Amino acid sequence: MTSSAGVAAPVLVERHGAVLVITLDRPEARNAIDLRTAEAIGAAIDTLESDPSLAAGVIAANGSAFCAGMDLKAHLRGERPRTEERGFAGMVEAPPLKPLIAAVEGPALGGGFEIVLACDLVVASASASFGLPEVKRGLVAAAGGLTRLPKALPRAVALEMILTGDAVSASVLSGFGLINRVVDPGTALATAIDLALRIAENGPLAVRTSKRIVVESSDWPADQEFLRLREAAAEVFASADAREGARAFAERRRPAWSGS
Repeated sequence: MTSSAGVAAPVLVERHGAVLVITLDRPEARNAIDLRTAEAIGAAIDTLESDPSLAAGVIAANGSAFCAGMDLKAHLRGERPRTEERGFAGMVEAPPLKPLIAAVEGPALGGGFEIVLACDLVVASASASFGLPEVKRGLVAAAGGLTRLPKALPRAVALEMILTGDAVSASVLSGFGLINRVVDPGTALATAIDLALRIAENGPLAVRTSKRIVVESSDWPADQEFLRLREAAAEVFASADAREGARAFAERRRPAWSGS
């Protein structure tokens, strides 16, 4: 795929039913993120959010690496690979409200790992590896790695990865619960799409609200937890989709969700 100017697009976007697949397509640069790539990812995330026919997204990559992080050559030219609305890579500071799954083949390093950490679920090839090598270059993982990784892993494990900069295999991180599926090489995308399609079968309002509660509740005071939970869930219980779900169950048919 090429842009109207005849330049190859850095990101491919396609639909699989109610799932939007966003594929990094700069294999010659190990899918490093430059400004064009960040803007293209951000536009795809906006599409996922705004289109009511889309229920979930998958982010994947072509080539031997998932993503090598920030494009250092572009950085030296003065580029900042971020968007005003969503930050680095057009997503890490404001991920979509709808579920997003990372499908990882090969290394996901630096900003590439931070993209993964901004996703909700992770499907990884057995050949995948993950790391934050910024300290090896005198830098820090400022696109979410230093804040999200200690929440996703035991603190000592996260600190070892952060302070050594060493990459860790998918199988090791799976043992700590960071990865949902470790699959045969070449099958991460298909597995992630299948998982996203399973999510898409469910009530969209219920899915979106469930994700929001999980994300926001980590900061709720203990004495307000159930009050805020009831407030957040009230819209779902009063929705047309809740009534449709009950009717479909009673009538032994698939529900026809309206998203309201």
